[in-house]
Amino acid sequence: MIELHGIERRFQVGDQVVHALRDLDLTLADGDYAAVMGPSGSGKSTLLNILGLLDRPDAGSYRLDGIETTRLPEERRARLRRERIGFVFQAFHLIPRLTAAENVELPLTLAGRPVRERRQQVAAALEAMGLTPRADHRPDQLSGGQRQRVAIARATVTRPGLLLADEPTGNLDRASGDDVIAALEALNAQGLTLVVVTHDQHLGERARRRIHMDDGAVLAD
Repeated sequence: MIELHGIERRFQVGDQVVHALRDLDLTLADGDYAAVMGPSGSGKSTLLNILGLLDRPDAGSYRLDGIETTRLPEERRARLRRERIGFVFQAFHLIPRLTAAENVELPLTLAGRPVRERRQQVAAALEAMGLTPRADHRPDQLSGGQRQRVAIARATVTRPGLLLADEPTGNLDRASGDDVIAALEALNAQGLTLVVVTHDQHLGERARRRIHMDDGAVLAD
């Protein structure tokens, strides 16, 4: 469960204060599938960064699974982020010199999981994305859609409860984008909470909730 109340985020730009988020309230239940939509500068990415514990609000409360996160020390926030949240980005952010399997394994390695457990979880994550035959291929040997599915496998191999996707189909053609959406929706059907920031009306219309933002506030939900 995600609960945000009175969230404010301000940035100093030159001699002006920009209000990226204004007194924002939002609740997401476990297993929700929400698309966050709105024009550039509406606060979508700022909201995603706060949900992902990559940024702190200037005011307000953010409770994740009952834990008030805004006052936690950074070490505890990093642990929560690692254990409970997965991220998928438009630009994939795969490590070029690593194979698909090694990219997916990286979060497990950083978490100190045993080798046998890592290999089993990586194999399962790649199979779920239809990528088992591509496990030994580097990113430059994969299509854009395959790279994004590797990124999804990496984001979910630790079995987080929340997946945050920032324009996940932005660099893909329609067919590849549809494959990526199907992969995300399959994970959501298994109980994963899915929040997608998108300009893509086609993707937004598939979500069960559409959260429309403008000028740092939620206009409609």
